[in-house]
Amino acid sequence: MYESQDPTRPFDVVVNDEEQHSLWPADRTPPAGWRPFGFRGTHQECLDRIAEVWTDVRPLGTRRETSA
Repeated sequence: MYESQDPTRPFDVVVNDEEQHSLWPADRTPPAGWRPFGFRGTHQECLDRIAEVWTDVRPLGTRRETSA
């Protein structure tokens, strides 16, 4: 979504209704359809957190279909 030029700039991890994760500058409102996930850090810290929690990158609807 957004790439930082300043490695110390804070970002928020955001999530949408399909449980897809991304990061967004902490000083900006997330775009429509996205909400804060509850983690703030540097660009790299947010990427690391996303890698920890978003282990199945399929959208929620797809995961539900394949588990039914």
